[in-house]
Amino acid sequence: MTYTFIPNVDPAAVVPASGILSRTLHNDDQNKVVQFTFAPGTELSAHTAPFPASIFIVRGEAELQLGDDKHDVSAGAFAQMPPKLEHAIRARTELVMLLIINKGARQ
Repeated sequence: MTYTFIPNVDPAAVVPASGILSRTLHNDDQNKVVQFTFAPGTELSAHTAPFPASIFIVRGEAELQLGDDKHDVSAGAFAQMPPKLEHAIRARTELVMLLIINKGARQ
């Protein structure tokens, strides 16, 4: 049996001077975990996904759009999203975020 273990995802995060970087931390038939790092002022524009997903803010501050709602988020914030929910994120500071995709629950 194999597993993924990272003692602390924050120090391993490289934040770009501009733009967004992504790094897959885990990927199997059921789940995918991606670490995103954002330079201040960058964003992922509104989009949807066919899978349920969770967002966990590791470091920084951002505006998170979930459907029609906008939330100010910082380290420790968590969101669970159903499939097809429109969402977006705009980094106010350097941002480190985990995206956890539940591939086993496609709709």
